[in-house]
Amino acid sequence: MGDVRELDVARLGAQGDGIAETAGGQVFVPFTLPGERVQADVRGERARLIAVNVPSPDRIAPVCRHFTHCGGCAVQHLRTPAYLAWKREMVANAFAARGIGAPVSHVVSVGLGARRRAAFSARRTGRGVVLGFHEAKGVDIVDLHECPVTASAIVRALPGLRRLVAPLMSRRAPGRVVVTLAVNGLDVAIEDVPGDPPLEVRETLAREAAELKLARLTIAGDTLYQATVPAVRFGSANVVLPARSFLQAAPVAEAEMVRIVTQAVGDAKRVADLFCGMGTFTFPLAQRASVLAMDGDRQAIDALSNAVKRTPGLKPIETRVRDLFREPLSARELKGIEAAVFDPPRAGAATQAASLADSSVKTIAAVSCNPATLARDARILIDGGFTLERVTPIDQFLFSPHIEAVAIFRR
Repeated sequence: MGDVRELDVARLGAQGDGIAETAGGQVFVPFTLPGERVQADVRGERARLIAVNVPSPDRIAPVCRHFTHCGGCAVQHLRTPAYLAWKREMVANAFAARGIGAPVSHVVSVGLGARRRAAFSARRTGRGVVLGFHEAKGVDIVDLHECPVTASAIVRALPGLRRLVAPLMSRRAPGRVVVTLAVNGLDVAIEDVPGDPPLEVRETLAREAAELKLARLTIAGDTLYQATVPAVRFGSANVVLPARSFLQAAPVAEAEMVRIVTQAVGDAKRVADLFCGMGTFTFPLAQRASVLAMDGDRQAIDALSNAVKRTPGLKPIETRVRDLFREPLSARELKGIEAAVFDPPRAGAATQAASLADSSVKTIAAVSCNPATLARDARILIDGGFTLERVTPIDQFLFSPHIEAVAIFRR
């Protein structure tokens, strides 16, 4: 037990913790809300909530029994209007920190059960195998029995997945189980397991996968069982999912991002899709424009290229494998490109943004899961002569401190 005190929560922090201002500095109290008076066990700048003495009018009952124990969600206890305002503020604050008064739209939210991909941890314990997410502020795994933010098809499969992974799990390091809901079934990828499973274990896993009616089961990237080729749909194309491939978390959010991007690109005849992945934006854009699609992930580009061959009615799509962090597409190479889309990892695309700022590209759509690096890249584009038209926050990571955003720039 540390220093038990009564604290007044002033605001909600970027990670979803309530922040109390004290004589000794800020104290972060998880699962509290602005305006609340709480009793907490304070240890330095962190505190453990003991009781809410005066609740906020925005406090509501969480939708999941695991909330506060499971680390997957941070703010299920906040009423929707205040929750969306907090998410929007996170984006606006990131741009303000770069001196940008961004025109931030209302938040687009995906609703419950929208997540089509979940990365679970699994470990053997004295009670059997546990499968779920790591606990909040801890290392133990919460054995999930429900998850309102994840697609119901994945949640229903959890008991069977526990049986499936049991022969591979140890008491030492946890394994990782990534489950993706493809258009034709569940794609299950098991990672971080010790050694190569012997033949009899592999046969058992394949039988279990068949009983669970999985589309595919892979271990460390090696296909162990496949009933059908897992695929996703981008525009008019069916794209085969490579093992370990990146995919937007929620189809509803993805559809909204595609709508914003294609609307912004408009009638441009030639478009560059940078950090294109498997073609989330490439195929919808190719309905009207020729597209140069580039990414450093060879598997993703191969999946995109193969889908191009099977999809009629598209404008020309040129694909290239290229590490755009080390070798961004230059202003010279961008000559003739009317619009560009970039959707980089969390680190952003500063060097590519600088090349775009020096180019003759007229329209840019920037997609990001990190408002801080998006704002940094926006600063580069604005200083290079672009105007920020609007930023749309998209809440595909429901109840978490993460937020996606799409920013549109015009020269």
